[in-house]
Amino acid sequence: MTSAATQLHRPTTTPAQKRVPTVHIGLIGLGKMGFNMRERLRKGGVEVTGFDRNPDVTDVSSVDELIAAVPSPRLIWVMVPSGDITDAVISELGNKLQPGDLVIDGGNSRFTEDQKHGAALADKGIRFADCGVSGGVWGLQNGYGLMAGGEAADIERALPVFDALRPEGERADSFVHVGGVGAGHYAKMVHNGIEYGLMQAYAEGYELLAAKEIVTDLPGTFRAWQKGTVVRSWLLDLMVKALDEDPGLASIDDYVEDSGEGRWTVEEAIANAVPAPAITAALFARFSSREDNSPAMKMVSALRHQFGGHATRPAK
Repeated sequence: MTSAATQLHRPTTTPAQKRVPTVHIGLIGLGKMGFNMRERLRKGGVEVTGFDRNPDVTDVSSVDELIAAVPSPRLIWVMVPSGDITDAVISELGNKLQPGDLVIDGGNSRFTEDQKHGAALADKGIRFADCGVSGGVWGLQNGYGLMAGGEAADIERALPVFDALRPEGERADSFVHVGGVGAGHYAKMVHNGIEYGLMQAYAEGYELLAAKEIVTDLPGTFRAWQKGTVVRSWLLDLMVKALDEDPGLASIDDYVEDSGEGRWTVEEAIANAVPAPAITAALFARFSSREDNSPAMKMVSALRHQFGGHATRPAK
């Protein structure tokens, strides 16, 4: 990658805003989340060398170049889709990094995969931690909520990175070392399960209000709930934004995807004999959305697009 191309991806800050980097990390995966995280890290004074298969956004042309660019002992943050892609990246890093290097999986891997990855890297003397990241496409502007799992020394080593990513203010308000390897993603899994239930409740309220003829200002009703009420939240703010952009959600199909964490939350609830009827019903509602026409599921689809940039299907 040329220096001019690398310069293209540096943050646009004034000299007064720039900080001298004190930490240099590698970041693999520059999609919707990773791209914005690189920008926020750089604005927070962290030097980042990023790699992505998309030549329009990458800083280097290969993982080998990224490893060569980051000083030892290295900190490599992985931000790629969970499953086979994460497995392949972790395996490649395990074959190329050196003892004492630290890998952090910041994607949405299942906690059991973290434990497998951590054990495989430990056999080679490479450190591993996991981090659940919440904030979606708004994280660049607002900061990210972070849930980390791993050994205390590894989490301490990565604190400058966590501090650059999280919102300003008290660290405990947006960052937690949840526990051992896998605990961060376990907490993020439950977080997303709760998110399923919250969105479903808002969406069902939306459909009920829309069905009643005496309600003549549906968007205004939700707008009026934004201040002073017990149901105010950022999701409600995004709901109002979605209705401003498309008052009847006419452009959105009611088909709603699930990205895995909701299913895993329900599976864990069953495994631990913990009743989770609201989260389970919200997950099943997404399944039913693939069969019926539902205003409520249109709202769930709209909310997923608002906070996470998840794709919606056009109305049929």
